Amino acid sequence: MNYLAEPKQFASWSADAASEIIDRHLSERGPLLEILNDLQRTFGFIHEDAIALVAEELNLSQAEVYGVLTFYKDLRTEPPGTFVLKICKAESCQSVGANQLAEAAQEIFQTKIGSTSQDQSVTLEEVFCLGNCALSPAMMVGEKLLGRMDVERIAKLSDEIKSVTL
Repeated sequence: MNYLAEPKQFASWSADAASEIIDRHLSERGPLLEILNDLQRTFGFIHEDAIALVAEELNLSQAEVYGVLTFYKDLRTEPPGTFVLKICKAESCQSVGANQLAEAAQEIFQTKIGSTSQDQSVTLEEVFCLGNCALSPAMMVGEKLLGRMDVERIAKLSDEIKSVTL
């Protein structure tokens, strides 16, 4: 079974492209979160230079922008791995082994939850509910939702990732 969707391709960081993204949202009410989301959709993460650009355009302090950026777990300040794996840790998934699944994933991919593997192939993240409780434990690989995950399926996923990223 193929567990992988095509890895998302991101644009290389560009202050000019970031400024265009910011400008598109300036007429909106309270555009900060939309700007940050749009920057991440484009570049894969929020580049440190974007914080100053956003702060200046919205007449906010860099601390205010950084505060919002670090408050939301879905926003990141580092480039993600080729594949982002989100492991559900909500109650339903925990009750059928999500914690053990997360431990196995950390061992298999040689990285911790919230980090990217040294080879940049995988970023592991925890989330709290993917809405797939009937098929717990659940996880996402990019935009692909997977249910009834176990250690064996994580190992197969690892093999697929290695075949794509090597």
